[in-house]
Amino acid sequence: MIKRHAYRLLCLLAWSITTPVWAEKTLNIGYLEQTDDARYDAKRMAAQFLGQPLGRPYAGAEVALKEIKFHGQGAGIQFALEKAEATTPAELIKQVETLQGKGVHFILSDLPAATLSAVATAFKGKDMVLFNVSATEDSLRQEQCQANVFHTIPNLAMQADGLVQYLVAHKWKEVLVLEGELPNDALLTAAFERSAKRYGVEITEKRPFVLGTDPRERDKNNIALLTGGDYDLVYLADSNGEFARNAAYQTLSPRPVMGAEGLNALAWTWAWDRDGAAQVQKRFEKQANRHMGAVDWAAWMAVKSVGSAVQQTNSDEFAKLRDFLTTPGNALDGAKGSASSFRPWDHQLRQPLLLSTHNWVIERAPVTGFLHEKNNLDTLGFDERDSTCKF
Repeated sequence: MIKRHAYRLLCLLAWSITTPVWAEKTLNIGYLEQTDDARYDAKRMAAQFLGQPLGRPYAGAEVALKEIKFHGQGAGIQFALEKAEATTPAELIKQVETLQGKGVHFILSDLPAATLSAVATAFKGKDMVLFNVSATEDSLRQEQCQANVFHTIPNLAMQADGLVQYLVAHKWKEVLVLEGELPNDALLTAAFERSAKRYGVEITEKRPFVLGTDPRERDKNNIALLTGGDYDLVYLADSNGEFARNAAYQTLSPRPVMGAEGLNALAWTWAWDRDGAAQVQKRFEKQANRHMGAVDWAAWMAVKSVGSAVQQTNSDEFAKLRDFLTTPGNALDGAKGSASSFRPWDHQLRQPLLLSTHNWVIERAPVTGFLHEKNNLDTLGFDERDSTCKF
């Protein structure tokens, strides 16, 4: 009996020596959202328009936090999330100041573009990184870019390039564009026009549409009347999504549709089941009780990026972690196959895009055959030579 107890004591002593000491420091990752953000209107999310949010992306951050649990173990670092929200830019800035006072340097930003820009400006030159997880506007990566903002959500130019690459690969060279009345509809059209010019696709005509059933505007609200003519495909610039849902199988000629309906280039879809995606999806569904969408993935990826930086640098020093994010050759796993990395010239995350319908991934972009001299992922969005970003 004595020998048995002695053996147990020796085993316990050996375990205590070889087991690493639990983390002594906590690296808090902030999460910032706008309380009354119209992008998350309950009716809009319930409609489940193609590519639009299915819910707030905080659950994506929570899933990633569990996945990086041991990333800082070697340096004695553990991770935590600290959530803050407010309504106006001024109130949000105060919330960030509070987080900053607690030593938070990395903050996930689930904010509309204009609000994000205002918050980032207020902290210009500070030891802070704001991860943009939901604003897709190209301007945030171009003329309004800021050095303290890193983008895990793809921008409109990247999405348009993915779609146009697919068109070129299938020799569909003539497109009819239908554009709505909203300012964001014009942004979608501008991104698609840029991509069409870049890859040699012809926009045969651009026609405006209006949402409604007013018989006096039948030429603008009736999809059949809007789609006469000769073309290969219809591109729908409909940021709201309501008009586009009625477009498939309603065109005058039997033609496919893409953009807000039919086929879109997405950061994530629940239908992607390769490269470990199914496991990520299951963990998210357990956490949120719904499918994972693009903004959820972007929040997940932002937290994973911080965890990878800590793991690789074995440090929680802000300068080392930030430098890791833009160091050439550093690869981040986004469960989409090709390794992702942040572009040093505009801090947009390079990433494959999933060319998807509502329930299937048709292709992954960059499409086979579209090559780049340095990184094929730079065939999506603003290459360094195209960038007007000046930090």
